[in-house]
Amino acid sequence: MSSEKVHVEHCKGVNGLDKVYLYGGQVTSWKNAHGEELLFVSSKASFRPPRAIRGGIPICFPQLKSTGSLEQYGFARNRIWSIDPDPPSSPSDISHKAFVDLILTHSEEDMKIWPHRYEYRLRVALGPTAVELLWFKMMHTVFLGIESSVDKVYLSTPTKIAILDHERKRTFELRKYGLPDAVVWNPWDKKAKAMADFGDNEYMHMLCVEAACVEEPITLKPGEEWKGRQEISAVPSSYYSEQLDPRRLLLSG
Repeated sequence: MSSEKVHVEHCKGVNGLDKVYLYGGQVTSWKNAHGEELLFVSSKASFRPPRAIRGGIPICFPQLKSTGSLEQYGFARNRIWSIDPDPPSSPSDISHKAFVDLILTHSEEDMKIWPHRYEYRLRVALGPTAVELLWFKMMHTVFLGIESSVDKVYLSTPTKIAILDHERKRTFELRKYGLPDAVVWNPWDKKAKAMADFGDNEYMHMLCVEAACVEEPITLKPGEEWKGRQEISAVPSSYYSEQLDPRRLLLSG
């Protein structure tokens, strides 16, 4: 598997660019109109099997962390995805966006460790100021900027979450649907030094925010489907401006 060629898809919109690896179905780059990188990917990240890509927006399926019998965070982020030849129709609110549709289906290898047939469809859409993902099950997103260590699960979180980057004077807004919980993580210094695919000091420049179903995992009967959605927006702001006030941001729109 390690000799397989890893393909990359680019999704270019009016005011931005996404880079999506078929390995893991993973968004590894999201740049704004000024060419600024908005996602964190470790300088030591591996982009080939069997190690998952450290950073960006990995897909955690069919489990999160060590909540089941499978490898930590599941196997979807260690599989080669395909371009979906027959994607679902586009909703009206996505017609103005550039997007790419990916699909992952069960394999003999998967059935040996997780005996369930599945179709996992992922759409990555890029709008003028936001990147949007529609997916089945779970994903997490890693952003630049943090000032303290954290490793917590928050249950029944709001639909909108504001992430404030004081140093670069900008605000990230997460809008999530179908994913009630949130996980916030940063390895900090000791764990960072113990990770082979993570720079010793990179913990100071990233924050991982996960939209998830932790308390009540989703269970589907044969033939059923489930849809989740997360939209990430980045807006310029100042520490002293009203725009950066998370209460105003979360109560708007």
